Amino acid sequence: MKHKMFFVLMWVWWTGSLLHAEVSEVRRQYECSILDFGASVDTNIVNTTAINKAIEHCYRQGGGRVIVPAGRFKTGTIFLKDNVELRLENGAYLFASENPDDFPLMPPAAYRSLKDEGGWSALIYAGEARNIALTGYGTLDGRGKGRKGRVGGVAGDANGRPRNLLFISCRNVRVEGVTMQNSALWNQHYLNCEDVTVDNIRVYNHCNGNNDGIDIDGCRRFTLSNSIIDSDDDGIVLKSTGTAACEDIIVTGCIVSSFANAIKCGTESTGGFKNILVADCIVKPSRNKGERIIKSTPSGITAISLEIVDGGIMDGVMVHDIVIEGTECPLYIRLADRGRKHLKDAPDPPMGRMRNIRISNVTAYGTGNFCSSVTGIPDGCIEDVWLDNIRFVNKGGLVDGNFRTPGDMRNRRHDTSGNLFFDKYWASHRDVVEDEKGYPQPTVWGNLPSYGLFVRHVKRLTVTHSAFGSEAQDPRVPLIAVDVERLKIHDLDVPEGSRVQVLMDGVKDYVIDKALKISK
Repeated sequence: MKHKMFFVLMWVWWTGSLLHAEVSEVRRQYECSILDFGASVDTNIVNTTAINKAIEHCYRQGGGRVIVPAGRFKTGTIFLKDNVELRLENGAYLFASENPDDFPLMPPAAYRSLKDEGGWSALIYAGEARNIALTGYGTLDGRGKGRKGRVGGVAGDANGRPRNLLFISCRNVRVEGVTMQNSALWNQHYLNCEDVTVDNIRVYNHCNGNNDGIDIDGCRRFTLSNSIIDSDDDGIVLKSTGTAACEDIIVTGCIVSSFANAIKCGTESTGGFKNILVADCIVKPSRNKGERIIKSTPSGITAISLEIVDGGIMDGVMVHDIVIEGTECPLYIRLADRGRKHLKDAPDPPMGRMRNIRISNVTAYGTGNFCSSVTGIPDGCIEDVWLDNIRFVNKGGLVDGNFRTPGDMRNRRHDTSGNLFFDKYWASHRDVVEDEKGYPQPTVWGNLPSYGLFVRHVKRLTVTHSAFGSEAQDPRVPLIAVDVERLKIHDLDVPEGSRVQVLMDGVKDYVIDKALKISK
């Protein structure tokens, strides 16, 4: 027994010594301040050289931490390097120089993207870096209001305006604690990155066009958690602007506000999306009460958008435990064939696919009247969709018979508030255009002929334990299903006063509760 006790004590001592050594090693990590390399809180001085010298010096020491202390520091592009953590201490305010020359346009990286045509520009940039971090409780401010594009002849989101943060083909990335605001373009863009953790950040982006909150683009093994994002354009966006898929992505515990689409996969879908989990999030109206850049809907266009329109495959998406306040359309799932190439010399993308999508435990209230939808096109059906325990309550209040007409959008943009006809709706599902090549957004249709769910061109759809309702009387049908193969509806709660509760056209092989009023 004594011998056993001796060995136990020796093991405890040995493991404790190892732990002490590891902690000591962490404590001995190299640190330096940007002040040591000439940085100044004088806001007339641009600190780009000083900050990059500090990062270079830290990198040459084998890595470590570069500290931005409390104070206001003006800078141009900062280049992060391997094994370097840039830490913004509490009270640190790192803001962009007003001089465009302080943000050099960098050529396309080895990994090509639809968005690199005009070159890359950013406040903080890293390319093919390993083990990098941006941490602390300071603020990164892009001062993007009024900044113009520097490259003509390209799309607005590729015209050379600087992002606040741009990481391309980086591995082992950590972003924690910081506040990011006022980007000239997308706030933060992670392109073709792997093993990324973004946690407990704050984003407020309402000063220029294309002001997304965060763009996760063709990344693998990426977690976004415990963050608050309020943006003029899309909030949390998963994209695939190149050949890489967005794969193994988790978004959890976030509060998201947007005048466009709060949580979105798309529109670019070249490489597709696989194994996506979105959970425990709140979507609510923006805190911004000032000028809006996106002028379509003041409460936001969609809460959750899942889209494949430029080829690619979406497979394995789960969205659950979401609360939605406001927004015009709680759920928008769209397969179409816009077919945009990610590079000019790339082949035309084939028709994409969407399958294995599960949406559960979603509550939406006070929403507009656009109606949630799951829609493919005649040559491309969405497959295997489960909707369980969802509750959508729209505002209602439409006047019976106040219909839209097919020509009311001729030569008009569909994404501006004056063209959305909030007080009218389509009389029939036959009036709802397919719009296979158009921009995927429910503003194309406005108020559909149903108020709970509109389904078209789908194989195997299940709706269970769910409810659709309206705050004020709505003359439309709760649920419309068109060209659906194998439809199952069980335990659906809709107003009893509806003349028709489920309208079907071209539905094959269905199982629907007998208590529901069906029209075929």
